[in-house]
Amino acid sequence: MSKIIAIANQKGGVGKTTTAINLSGCLGVLEYKTLIVDADPQANATSGVGLDPRNTKNIYDCLINDIDPNDLIINTENPNLDILPSHIDLVGAELEMINLPRREYMLKTALDKIRHKYDFIVIDCSPSLGLITVNALTAADSVVIPVQCEYFALEGLGKLLNTIKIVQGRLNTDLEIEGILLTMYDTRLRLANQVVEEVKMHFQELVFDTVIHRNTKLGEAPSHGETIIMHDASSKGSVNYLNFAREILQKNDLTKITNKEKKINVGNEL
Repeated sequence: MSKIIAIANQKGGVGKTTTAINLSGCLGVLEYKTLIVDADPQANATSGVGLDPRNTKNIYDCLINDIDPNDLIINTENPNLDILPSHIDLVGAELEMINLPRREYMLKTALDKIRHKYDFIVIDCSPSLGLITVNALTAADSVVIPVQCEYFALEGLGKLLNTIKIVQGRLNTDLEIEGILLTMYDTRLRLANQVVEEVKMHFQELVFDTVIHRNTKLGEAPSHGETIIMHDASSKGSVNYLNFAREILQKNDLTKITNKEKKINVGNEL
């Protein structure tokens, strides 16, 4: 089975890239072959796994110059994790794509060539609802929506859900909402607890059980070019994202216990 998951929210600073990198890293450690597709011109997912976005062929070449994505994929230090990098050039891609036929399907066409190689493909979307994000939603089987546990958490969420509904109706009838992931949770703040209650009240079963806590190690890991599980496997952030990866696997009826997971469980018990 191969599944493509888009990580999307047009609000910036909600933890999209952090989620894309660390969900992918944890799936890799759990022995699922995983690819990150960096579809954000800021290229933070690319630099976050230790690559220099200026020195790599990237997703722009794939979309605009019709280069085979197999020639662009780069291995990372994280087990079972590859990346299709991004570049600032992607900013201009939407203008170049605007008059092309089947412009909404260009990323899907590219990923169809490589999806058989992976168990999971995770797309890090840009903080916008532009053509590249529509391409990601058209290519994806499901979408994870990170929502930060802060004031204005639900701001703009209706617009994103409406965009998803339009994509479901016109471009990708199979697209599902995998779930809403609460991020940046601080147990000390009453507001954070209120946001959690409000989101769960509005969206109920769509909200993942796993909540991502605020954690300094999550902020440190990208500066070292590492996923959180490679940077500090015992940190709160690592435990959160490992639990989130397991929840994704359970939702998709993929609950094999891998040798790596057995070692992690034994380590946690000790």
